[in-house]
Order: sequence, then C-alpha cells, then structure tokens
Amino acid sequence: MDERSGSTSRSEARARRLRGRWDREARGYDREMTAAERRLFPGLRQRVCGLAEGRTLEVAVGTGLNLPHYPEQVRAAGFTGVEWSPGMLDHARRRAAGLGVDADLRLGDAQALDLPDDAFDTVVSTLAMCAIPDHEAALAEMVRVVRPGGLVLLADHVASSSWPLRLVQSGVDLVTGPLVGEYFARRPMDWVQSHGLDVVQHERSRLGVIEWVAARTPVRPAP
Repeated sequence: MDERSGSTSRSEARARRLRGRWDREARGYDREMTAAERRLFPGLRQRVCGLAEGRTLEVAVGTGLNLPHYPEQVRAAGFTGVEWSPGMLDHARRRAAGLGVDADLRLGDAQALDLPDDAFDTVVSTLAMCAIPDHEAALAEMVRVVRPGGLVLLADHVASSSWPLRLVQSGVDLVTGPLVGEYFARRPMDWVQSHGLDVVQHERSRLGVIEWVAARTPVRPAP
C-alpha cells in the first residue's frame, strides 16, 4: 500500500467512526441540545432561522431542530436539508412529517455538496461548523450553492474573545478534535470576512463563545 492509499484508508475509517458516533447520539441529541440552549443561547435558532428567505438549504440539518423556526414562505418556496448521519436524518424526517413540512432531506457531505451552483436564496448552518472536519471547505460549498447576493446564516460556539478562555479552547481541541471530531477554537466569521461576504447582521455573546452572523455573497458584475 502506498502512502496516499494508506492516508485515504485512515480518513475513511475516521469518517465511519465519527458518523457512527452521531448515529448513536441521535436518540438523545434533542434532549441534550435543548438543555444546553436554555442555559447558553436561548432563542438563537429562532433569531437566525427567522431571517431565511426564499429557497433555503440547511447544511448539517441534524435532527431538524431548526425546522419549526423557518418562516412559512421558506417552507413554501422549497426547503432542502443535507445531513451526514443517517441516524440524525431519520429524526429530521420524522420531525418534518410531524410538522407537515414538505422538505427534501437527504444524506450528503457538507464538504462536497451534490447540489448545483447558485441554486438557493439562503443557506443556513447552526451549531455544525464545529464538527465538520474541513469547515472551510463546507463554507466554500455553502457560498457556491447560494445565488449571488444570497444570504448565508451561521451560528455556532466559537473561539472566545477572552484570550485565557481561547487558550483553553485550543488545548481542548487537541483532544476533542482527533477523538470525537469536535472543535472549540474555530471562528467561521473570520472566513466570511476574508472571502468578501457582506456582513449585514452579527451578534456575539457569552465571552464571545456564542456567535451568529448573517452575510450576503458578492453580486457578480454584469457582463
């Protein structure tokens, strides 16, 4: 086996392990996440998802906890959700059915979306960039599939604005990253700004650990 084949095999094995973790956690995810939200970021999903407009894609839709919080016109325009974990996706499909939401919920990889360019008016991802191996690839894919001038909505726990806490987060990442694929010292906002998106709304709280942003993709000049 050459070095490249060995690296691919290790990556695939890690992906299977991490996917299995999310499949196992799917059953208790809603209960644990709801408890965390009450303490750390109450109302975050409502504020962020309420900004969505038109045809909307949610990347890493999870168990569908955001579904009740999208405007009715978003549901009517055609909602798509992509999720890596079959176990999580099963819960999302049941939630959509219970809410009467006609949604296209599909398996997929946030880092390589099987979707066309410029297909959506809004792309959303909440509390997911922290657990995607290559979150910058996922962000680039989100921008690719949203139309020029479209809306990108992100919310997550991020690197703190307090340097002592940020140092602790970086140390934790050395353990949780390889072990469970969870990162605490990332900050998607940095990528958004460096790639020329126009930030239209932004909020940071809890020593800068909780952050959400609404940004629009650049409009291409007319030919």
